[in-house]
Amino acid sequence: MVVDLEKRTYLLVTGASRGIGQRMAVDVSAKLKAGSLIVLLARSEQGLAQTKASITALGNDLNVITFSIDLSSATATQFQELLAKSLDGTKASNFERAFIIHNAGSVGDVSKSAIDVSDTTVWQQYYHMNVFSVISLNCEFFRAFNCLPKIVVNISSKCGIEPYASMSFYCSGKAARNMYFRVLATEQADEDVVVLNYAPGAIDTDMTVLVQRESINKELAGFFKMQRDTKTMLTTEQTTKKFLLVLEAQKFKSGDHVDYWDE
Repeated sequence: MVVDLEKRTYLLVTGASRGIGQRMAVDVSAKLKAGSLIVLLARSEQGLAQTKASITALGNDLNVITFSIDLSSATATQFQELLAKSLDGTKASNFERAFIIHNAGSVGDVSKSAIDVSDTTVWQQYYHMNVFSVISLNCEFFRAFNCLPKIVVNISSKCGIEPYASMSFYCSGKAARNMYFRVLATEQADEDVVVLNYAPGAIDTDMTVLVQRESINKELAGFFKMQRDTKTMLTTEQTTKKFLLVLEAQKFKSGDHVDYWDE
């Protein structure tokens, strides 16, 4: 079954102010039908404004709304209000599809090993942003658009299925997200819902710069350095192009984990 993206769509993208989220917001928007509503979430108002300008420049008669929000402390009530405000009285049924890309995330403290951090507050803060707020937003998104077909994308990572030294925060958080969305896909199997866990590969973004600079995993840091030095690290454009090909061809089963490097 092929996914046709050219529909009047309510699209919500988190972490849309830079990196993969920004690129995906722009490139997915370019596929959508006129009258679609693009909702961009991130902390940086300046970055959101840049993403909005890029989408507006497409000239596709798209409505773009931005919300500056800190997902490390966001609540279900905030998500309810945000979704309602974005619609501004428009009925959800005015759209042909609802599409959400859960991209926002942080790598955590890569200067510590798995036995170095015992403070539960630190873990709670990390999980609130990277897992709990994702689940909460997803629940409210489904409530707001229960009448529509939906595409749900979780930006995953190879770290969600394989362990890497220094990455206990990131690996465990991505694994939790993967399983949540696999359960969602199982529960929604009889509905018009497509769920994809997409691992974009190692991208030339601020996140991999941080890992390269601070990780106690010298092998991983060295690998990222080598990729940068040889200019072989993936770009946001490359991984987004592959993402769109994967999504539109839909050779995956809903809920599957698909990596950039998969055939």
